[in-house]
Amino acid sequence: MPLNFLIMTENQSIEYKKIWKDEYLKWICGFANAQGGTLYIGKDDNENVVGLKDTKKLLEDLPNKITTILGIVCDVNLHTTEQGDYIEILVEPHPNPVNYKGEYHIRSGATKQELKGTALDSFLLKKQGKHWDSVAIPNVAIEDLSLIALQRFCNEAAKSGRVDDEVLNDNTAHLLQDLQLIDEETNFLKRAAILLFHPKPEKFVTGAYIKIGFFDGDDDELAFQDEVNGSLMEQIEKTFDLLKSKYITKAISYERVSRREKPAFPINALRESLLNAVAHKDYSSGIPIQISVYSDRIVFWNPGHLPSSISIENLLQKHPSIPYNPDIANTLFRSGDIEAWGRGYRKILKSVLEHKLLPPIIQDFGGLMLTYYANINSQLKYEKVDERIIQIIEFVFTHGSINNSEVQKLLSTSKPTATRLLQQTEKWLKKKGERGQGTNYILKWTELIGS
Repeated sequence: MPLNFLIMTENQSIEYKKIWKDEYLKWICGFANAQGGTLYIGKDDNENVVGLKDTKKLLEDLPNKITTILGIVCDVNLHTTEQGDYIEILVEPHPNPVNYKGEYHIRSGATKQELKGTALDSFLLKKQGKHWDSVAIPNVAIEDLSLIALQRFCNEAAKSGRVDDEVLNDNTAHLLQDLQLIDEETNFLKRAAILLFHPKPEKFVTGAYIKIGFFDGDDDELAFQDEVNGSLMEQIEKTFDLLKSKYITKAISYERVSRREKPAFPINALRESLLNAVAHKDYSSGIPIQISVYSDRIVFWNPGHLPSSISIENLLQKHPSIPYNPDIANTLFRSGDIEAWGRGYRKILKSVLEHKLLPPIIQDFGGLMLTYYANINSQLKYEKVDERIIQIIEFVFTHGSINNSEVQKLLSTSKPTATRLLQQTEKWLKKKGERGQGTNYILKWTELIGS
């Protein structure tokens, strides 16, 4: 077996230290608060054994220090090799928060982080089996909620068929209980209920609104803007109406001298992005959702992040639904606004492809950012793609596929050059067939969405 298969480099669950220092109790704390892990003492970062002195004393001291300071029990094992001795500390994940002298640490990737502020609040809530949006808020009555927002939910839920008619026709208290928006212990409304249905959620949650701006050129050339306030139920409709009636219309008029009847951006994809931003935003940040519209692109940004188990690369693939705000997401699902099982991004993918556009560029930019371009050329130029490859991809969008001969004709180039260019399109195109005239290249997402 090759050596690289044997080396366990530092990652989410492994850490190497050459010698023991008491501050490494923080690393044990971090493992316990995450998925567990193993701390090796007496090895360098390349897993080479450097040896330890006084191992007998360490074997006696370490279990006592771990128990006394962290309040947990770990297996501490001694290993003897020709290169020297090293110690292995096995840390199990703990259901309750573990602290080091009042500090809360957590393992994230190959690093240890101290949790503070809203990150600490979210961590402690999660350990209690709760989420930020499930926290009960006192001194807010059901009568304080917006009748317009509640009626909007009932209307949409009746269409979706995801709420029994009996519940929809009952009183508001029973509806909120059915949606699990009332805390069972205190009988107070949850944060989710206030965000979804209160006419002024900003009284309770800073930044609980949406900003939209149109930019004629660069980010400092703001032409006009709007702020959308009110309950989330109302913000969804108001924002979407503004995008369609005011902002996308403006983008269309800037694109060419002659106005296009077809919207510059796929409407269904924009709605899905808006709903995802509302459902998955980190409301504890105090920062509003921001939508920036340009003549050639539209950008959705919200202060939220993907779960650690889902990467940006596989977001457009089939993946489980792991909502940042489960109570908000559940209500939007019951109303028919969003889908379960992580299908939202698949709907976005289907919508952009039907619009003859590429999937949005997804980035973690202090939050989750989705950028839609009004045409393929602008998007690929932003990504600094070779002009010849841009022509190949545009050809596939128009004709459905391309082969080597068609590339030669399209670009007036040789067969070897066409072959080399097609090999550089794997980010966007998928090869069908192994060799010869039967080999074609199609969009890589076509089969994914079942088209």
